Amino acid sequence: MPMRYGVKVLSYLSAYKALAVATLGAVVLVTLANLLAPWPMKVLIDSVLGDHPLPGILTGSYFAEHPYVLIAVVVAAGFLIVLLQNGLQVFREYVNTQLKLRITLDFRVDLFQHAQRLSMAYHDSTYSGNLVYLLNNQADAVAGLIMTVPTLAQSLLTFIGMFLVVVFIDAQLALVSLLVLPFLFYSVRSYSSRIHQPLHRVKDLESQTLSMIQEAMSMLRVVVAFGREKHELNRFRAQGREALDARVDVTVRQSLFELTVNLITAGGVAFVVGLGAVHITHGTLTVGELLVVMAYISTIYQSLGTISSTVGSLQDQLVSIERAFEVLETDPDVSDRPGVGKFVSVRGSVAFEGVSFSYDGQVGTLSDISFRVEPGEFVAIIGPTGAGKTTLVSLIPRFYDPGKGRIMIDSTDIRDHSIESLRRQISIVGQDPLLFVGTVAENIRYGRLEASHAAVMEAARAANAHEFIQRLPDGYETLVGERGARLSGGERQRISIARAFLKNAPILILDEPTAFIDPKTEGRVLEALNTLRLGRTTFMISHRPGTISEADKILVIEQGRITEMGSHEDLLSGEGLYGEFRSILEKQVHT
Repeated sequence: MPMRYGVKVLSYLSAYKALAVATLGAVVLVTLANLLAPWPMKVLIDSVLGDHPLPGILTGSYFAEHPYVLIAVVVAAGFLIVLLQNGLQVFREYVNTQLKLRITLDFRVDLFQHAQRLSMAYHDSTYSGNLVYLLNNQADAVAGLIMTVPTLAQSLLTFIGMFLVVVFIDAQLALVSLLVLPFLFYSVRSYSSRIHQPLHRVKDLESQTLSMIQEAMSMLRVVVAFGREKHELNRFRAQGREALDARVDVTVRQSLFELTVNLITAGGVAFVVGLGAVHITHGTLTVGELLVVMAYISTIYQSLGTISSTVGSLQDQLVSIERAFEVLETDPDVSDRPGVGKFVSVRGSVAFEGVSFSYDGQVGTLSDISFRVEPGEFVAIIGPTGAGKTTLVSLIPRFYDPGKGRIMIDSTDIRDHSIESLRRQISIVGQDPLLFVGTVAENIRYGRLEASHAAVMEAARAANAHEFIQRLPDGYETLVGERGARLSGGERQRISIARAFLKNAPILILDEPTAFIDPKTEGRVLEALNTLRLGRTTFMISHRPGTISEADKILVIEQGRITEMGSHEDLLSGEGLYGEFRSILEKQVHT
């Protein structure tokens, strides 16, 4: 893992210093309790059942004369130590859980916030399922990496403390127990070098599987309409099988690694037991001391196994962190310049000056676009499919930034003001009305979150939506379903118009808002839109002859260039595309 990642990971810990200290304190206390655990059994075997002298703390004639009291004391001490161990472990788990979940939430929030800052160009070229996978499945990687520190610290302290005690009891056994270290080191190094790529692959495949699920569910109407359920099922099964095989491969590698570690430590335990038995026969070690040594050696090996397994599992965390930080380190294509100002009050004049723009892998999406719109003017934008109409209006709220030229609002470059303040000045109504899961009122109030219910109702009336909302089962509190599935297209569109009314921005962008609405509903929607655009600088992409002819200015776009510009009367008298385009539209209307 690059060093810069380590610094960023530790930065998430700085907000929870008290919990971090409590975690490390719990590690020390648990380690000390573990060191005490074998000694009551040693006293019981050597001094109660055997004839070795009692430890200094228990010496005295009283215990010598009352062996049953001594047994009770030793047994009670063993029970209290176990109680202490478990109580400290509960405390440690509580503190660790608090710390882990808080860090996970902070990291997930940062990922979510950064994903929203990335430009539309990034999201156009990236599967949304990959971001969802990162947020849901891998956002705990930072916390997981941080929480390995207490685990490693406890294992290391336990190893050092118990090794020193074993050295005091029998130095030869202590040194022999270290023979497993080279084998463990080699196993960890070999595993770490071979698991990195398989982990990357399995996470890629699992994120692709999630993307496939999202796509299939969002396109379910198309899937059902074309009878492609079996096709999608086969695609999903094939993708899932590939991800499953990759995950099984990783799991087998992890299991073999754990098996190797367990076999190495088991061999070490067996060797120490045999050598300890030899020492007992030679009289240099008591049975109780061997029990203490074996308890410590077992714990030492368990600690070494934990260290090895933790270092091995770190590979999974590191791969997740690398993937997450790749997103976090992606610079937004559209961002605020240093020291930008804020739009406070906007009159609404808009000017494009030599603007050119291209998507990645394309050339000349827009080329040398220049025009000016005065406050309150209504601009209609027409042109063939793929001419660049939606791209043009998407540059105004800075969904994308132009490659050349500049866009001015009230004679100032929009890049000289914060994106947030810019977008507060713009309302957008698209051809696909997007609604959130929630109530009708919540979706309208999204235009101005602090708006009162009276203001929401007023906006709905202005959008010709109040009447149908009142007829809904729960009125304004009716749940609209995912993406507004419980409402008709016209109803969804009128709610999105009400949302724009409530926002009350001076600049309005309408991207074919009646494209998918039946003629009967279209009249109500157009009536609402006509009211909405009064007093606002309005850009409308439309193919309705009546609406186009009402525009103060018409822009005709072909192959990314403005080929005609002027009023309806100006363009109709010319011989350009507008006259031909209008005649085709009028024929379509009559037929």
